[in-house]
Amino acid sequence: MAPTQSDNIDPSQQTFDVNNSHNFSSTQTESSGQTQLQPDLAQLASHEATASTSGIPVVDRPPNNGPFTFTPTELINLIDPKSSELLVSYGGIESILAGLHADPVRGLSTANRPLSQVVDGLEKVDQGDVSGGASGEVTLAEREEFFGRNVLPKRKPKSIFKLMWIAMHEKILILLLIAALISIALGIYEDYGMKHEPKELYNKDFTSYTATDAKISWVEGVAILVAVIIVVLVGSINDYQKEAQFRKLNAKKEDREVKVIRNGETVLLSVFDILVGDLLHLEPGDVIAADGIYLGGHNLKCDESAMTGESNAVKKVTLEELRKLEEAEAATREESKIQTNHEGIEVIAEPSHGLHGVDCFIISGSKVLEGVGVYVATGVGQNSFHGKTMMSLRTEPEDTPLQVKLNLLAERIAKLGSLAALLMLIVLIIRYFVGFKQNGTPSSADIVESLVDIVIAAITVVVVAVPEGLPLAVTLALAFATTRMLKDNNLVRVLAACETMGNATTVCSDKTGTLTQNRMTIVAGTLGINTRFIADAPEGESNARASIPINRHAFPTSQLVNNLPAAVTKLLHEAIAINSSAFESEDDKGNLSFIGSKTEVALLDFSKKIGGADYRTLREATPIVHLYPFSSERKSMATIVQIGPNKFRLHAKGASEIIMKRCDKIIQLSSSGDTPPSEKGRMADVTELELSSDLQTLVHKTIISYATQSLRTIGIAYRDFESWPPAGVDLNGEGEVPFAAVAESNLTLVGVVGIEDPLRDGVPEAVLACQRAGVFVRMVTGDNILTAKSIATQCGIYTQGGIIMEGPKFRALSVDEMDAVIPRLQVLARSSPDDKKILVGRLKALGEIVAVTGDGTNDGPALKMSDVGFSMGIAGTEVAKEASAIILMDDNFSSIVKAILWGRSVNDAVKKFLQFQLTVNVTAVILTLVTAAVSETQKPVMSAVQLLWVNLIMDTLAALALATDPPTPDLLDRQPEPRTAPLISFTMWKMILGQAILQLVITFTLEYQGMAIMGYNTVPSDKLAGYTQEQIDGKPAIGNQPAVPGLKDAYIGFKRQELDTMVFNTFVFLQIFNEVNSRRLDNKLNVFSNIFKNNYFIVIFVIMVVFQAVIIQIGGQAFKTQPLDGAQWAICIILGFLSLPFGVVIRLIPDELFGGAVEWVNETHKQTRILPNFDETYPANTEPGRANSYPASIGSQRANSMGASNVYPGREGLVWNSAITKVRDDLSVFKSIRGGRLSTESNRSTERSIHAAAVAPSLMGTSVGAGWAPKTKGSTPGNSSSQVDVSSRRNSSSSRA
Repeated sequence: MAPTQSDNIDPSQQTFDVNNSHNFSSTQTESSGQTQLQPDLAQLASHEATASTSGIPVVDRPPNNGPFTFTPTELINLIDPKSSELLVSYGGIESILAGLHADPVRGLSTANRPLSQVVDGLEKVDQGDVSGGASGEVTLAEREEFFGRNVLPKRKPKSIFKLMWIAMHEKILILLLIAALISIALGIYEDYGMKHEPKELYNKDFTSYTATDAKISWVEGVAILVAVIIVVLVGSINDYQKEAQFRKLNAKKEDREVKVIRNGETVLLSVFDILVGDLLHLEPGDVIAADGIYLGGHNLKCDESAMTGESNAVKKVTLEELRKLEEAEAATREESKIQTNHEGIEVIAEPSHGLHGVDCFIISGSKVLEGVGVYVATGVGQNSFHGKTMMSLRTEPEDTPLQVKLNLLAERIAKLGSLAALLMLIVLIIRYFVGFKQNGTPSSADIVESLVDIVIAAITVVVVAVPEGLPLAVTLALAFATTRMLKDNNLVRVLAACETMGNATTVCSDKTGTLTQNRMTIVAGTLGINTRFIADAPEGESNARASIPINRHAFPTSQLVNNLPAAVTKLLHEAIAINSSAFESEDDKGNLSFIGSKTEVALLDFSKKIGGADYRTLREATPIVHLYPFSSERKSMATIVQIGPNKFRLHAKGASEIIMKRCDKIIQLSSSGDTPPSEKGRMADVTELELSSDLQTLVHKTIISYATQSLRTIGIAYRDFESWPPAGVDLNGEGEVPFAAVAESNLTLVGVVGIEDPLRDGVPEAVLACQRAGVFVRMVTGDNILTAKSIATQCGIYTQGGIIMEGPKFRALSVDEMDAVIPRLQVLARSSPDDKKILVGRLKALGEIVAVTGDGTNDGPALKMSDVGFSMGIAGTEVAKEASAIILMDDNFSSIVKAILWGRSVNDAVKKFLQFQLTVNVTAVILTLVTAAVSETQKPVMSAVQLLWVNLIMDTLAALALATDPPTPDLLDRQPEPRTAPLISFTMWKMILGQAILQLVITFTLEYQGMAIMGYNTVPSDKLAGYTQEQIDGKPAIGNQPAVPGLKDAYIGFKRQELDTMVFNTFVFLQIFNEVNSRRLDNKLNVFSNIFKNNYFIVIFVIMVVFQAVIIQIGGQAFKTQPLDGAQWAICIILGFLSLPFGVVIRLIPDELFGGAVEWVNETHKQTRILPNFDETYPANTEPGRANSYPASIGSQRANSMGASNVYPGREGLVWNSAITKVRDDLSVFKSIRGGRLSTESNRSTERSIHAAAVAPSLMGTSVGAGWAPKTKGSTPGNSSSQVDVSSRRNSSSSRA
């Protein structure tokens, strides 16, 4: 249990009489002896009765909810979304407590107690008793049965067999299974159901022998079946291992104990045993275990950033206090007011609704930063905010883009294979029956047997057409990539997410904890007038803030102490340590860190970093006399300590502009920032200087400078007194010194510090790399719009021409309006989880492949809906990890770039193998079809075992070789492929068909003309020496005597066997060299690029060559081959090597020569263009493709990109049309000329219209000069979108004028 604040706050404050004494009474329990917080029911009843009559209608619900007034659904509706109005309509906290039978003093009873009557929302509860009128009993078991336990239903992990069954559902595997079963069935029939005539074969010495074919026709089918089993096993085992790694990552002790009031006593209870109606204590560091409503306490603030994305702490107040604050806010709020928005444009502000950063609801999963309190639990388990979010993530994943394309490919292969088989069947049947004219009509049995042979030959074409190795290539590529990605700090939970990430077109990133460190840090500051410091830059880098004029002479933080007097250093450390309620504690991993408000944590971290004494030592050395906790009304806090006899010091901190107004002095430092102080100066005491108006102006400029850098500025000041209470100060009604009397004047300013949530290391570079890769990065955050804009600008996400929008406004847009805004939407601020889901949903509907990053519970729904969800392994919540597909183990956004690289590498590996595999299959299908049609016996050129080696063993080895190419940085120099892009591009088809033609020409030439070309039809004279003519010619068959082949027949027969072996050998070497050729998918010529960086490829290449040599030289019996001599080997290798130079020739043929075929094959006419181009100009009446839908990057090699002159300094990630900038500049000049007259009387509207008309010609001239033209029929897409934007801006300006 996290430590409490009892060490940090004066004991007199522990009864919490500072703010909430009217809601609590101090009760000493006999058993524990501890002072506990107990709500006063009478006070609660009177306050809530008043609230219930404040004009908000109370919902009248029939009492049909069993023994309780409220259902779990009604209670969760209070929290999601937070609604104080709904709480009031329920009758307020009084009605909630009574309806849940919760005693606000004693909590729940472990023993049975009388059951009160069901309380309707309109009824009042007797202030003294909530349990009158009993007719039964309410037990904890009944409460648990109705509202549930604080646990989620256990999700049974998928077994290895379940994963295997899921893997079997892929269409291409189903196709393979069907082909395998048919092949096995036909093979068995062919081997054992048909009669096989012995064949005459020849030895090397030209002797003959007879042999029947081995009964191995079934081997091909079994081999395909084995391939399927390997694919299923590899894929499912990999998934199982990744899921096990994920469970191990999340293997932390979820069970913990919390303080609960039961039977009037405070007890420690497991979070699993919390029930609705329990009263729970809250202390700093607690992770809230259940939803609830705040009853009261002292200065309670919670960090809900993990749940809502809002980085600021949320203060908790009672419902009564919240209603008072809302009434006060409403009274001072103006219905409309001219304000300047984040772009410097004067607009009419919309009335705000409700208070920001203050509420009375406790959300499960959030964390207590400071203060203490008590709340009543209203939602547990799956009926809580945290539980609902976790349960919503339990959905089945969708097919990835590659899976969809592979399934489509499987369907097309099945159709094309079936078409080829049908064609072959028709040709062979016609040929067979036509042969009856010459050979006569055979017997019925022979006809049936021949027809069966024909059917088997036709079905063999289908089996050959199926790419057995493709699923294995995909699985091996993914398995290899995910294993290697773990070394790059990417834990891939969902195997397919790896390949999906390669074609991600947009990344929607959370800000807090993803782009930033989620830890406020002091990055700049000024002590005294001009002693400035800035944060230390990483080694080897420079701090960007050093270039800002105000920081020209600033010290690095590490050198600050050396440039300050010791007295000032001591004063600074005391002001930070004493005037703070934050404390140090161990986290789950045993690391020490500060816990408290983020501002105080930043200050304590700063003090520790510059060598300050331990904060506990400083607090113990100076006893606290009085404490004024932070108040949003005062925007400051103060602590009074005694620092000596008759000497008291007030330390104050708060909003810098507020603190400065309360100061009349400022500390004087001898160092001006140019030179360090002398030793004498360092030992000097603190001296003060009158804060004149000139000095006030200097301090004000410092504050403004920090504010323009989007830093939160904190002022630190002090004031000394000779006594406490100070002389001449009247005490208030409670006997205390009023804050205004001592802390709102006569302070001495120590300095101003600037705080921000710094970026994670490498984020700007990672964002730039994503943009270079054509991935559009958006920031989606719950933070306010100014902070979001600042962080997005620092990251490089927000660029010229982009749009920043707030979540509520985005949510209110229609679908068409969203689709118009989304292409340029770069930052979505103040967004809720629903806004993120809506954005992701619209992006997916527009054809985008969406990646979402996040670490908080609020990111869960969007992470799950996205194509690829990234969560943070260190700072990520359980919900975020459960929802994500990839976990970034180092919490670094930069790891996303590695994921993109590996994803593209996987996609390329699959395409490389596909290019190789389809070449084999196209060639093998045509070879089988043609040779079987030409052959008298319908037998193909290669035997079943030879096809087995070509189609399976080589495919498997090639899959491993091509799947293990490591990613290269140049993968980021191309655009992502949209969902509609085909799996096989035109360039790939060009290579597949070109290589297939080469292989067919060589194979057919060898098969049908090889005997003549090689001179094998003629027996060499030296072979005939010593033989008679009868031996040379042989004997024909006479009667029952079989024919005796002569030497000539034996020689030609043996050479035919050798030639068949050469055909097989050449075909294999054509594939081996084509594997090298397949390493490139584009038209670049260097196929050997980085080949030696892939050891797998080299080893596999050698293995295939060695295996082929073994098969040819000694595998004659099984593979029906003859050993070849050196010359024959040379011929085979040279013919196979032709794949490489022929590949160069194919690549040199420009794609443009094929005209519209390129567009048709690449399906660019189908690709949806949703993101506007501001950097490209297209010819009239040209519809650009989806690949050009992203703003060009620095590294873009597009031929029609605009020059570097349009790259904005400091915003090089995206390039925009300069016309926009010029027109906006002119509009800004026009606005500045008008000055403040925008908000003056309305009778000047005509005058302004004249001004607008006068400036219009120059605007038009500038716009046309920059390349902008009015939208006309046939105008270019990029320019028309620019024109619409500019004209709408000009029209809006004119209308305001």
